[in-house]
Amino acid sequence: MPTRNAEAEWQGDLKSGKGTVALGSGAYKGPYSFQSRFGDGAGTNPEELIAAAHAGCFTMAFSNELSKAGFVPTRVHTTAKVHLEQGAGGFSIPRIDLICTATVPNIDAAKFAEIADGAKKNCPVSKVLAAAEITLDAKLV
Repeated sequence: MPTRNAEAEWQGDLKSGKGTVALGSGAYKGPYSFQSRFGDGAGTNPEELIAAAHAGCFTMAFSNELSKAGFVPTRVHTTAKVHLEQGAGGFSIPRIDLICTATVPNIDAAKFAEIADGAKKNCPVSKVLAAAEITLDAKLV
C-alpha cells in the first residue's frame, strides 16, 4: 500500500507568523495562520484538513460497505465537523461529528443505519482519530 505525505512550513511566532501546507499529490498547496485556525482569517488549518480526510474516508468506506451488501448507492455526501476546544490541559479535539445523507435504492432504514455505523467504526481515519468521540448522523434520502 502507498504511503501518503503532506508537508508544512511555519515562519515566525505563533500569533503573527504564517505558514503553508502542501499535499504530496500536488492537489493542494496553500496558506495557514493563527487567524485561519482560531479566527476567520483566509487559508486552511489542521482541523479543516482532518475534517476533509475523515469525510472522504468515511464516505468511501460507507459506499464500499453498502455495495458489498448489495446496495449500490446513487450518492453519499458527508460533512465532518472537527471541534477544537481549549481546556485545562491545552487544546484538544474532543469530538468529530459526521453528518451524512445518502441515496441508496432498495435498502431499509435499519440496514442503512447498521452499515453506516460499521463504516464509521472501521474507516481507517476513524480508527486513527479514535481518541475523539465520533458521532454520526446518517440519513437515507
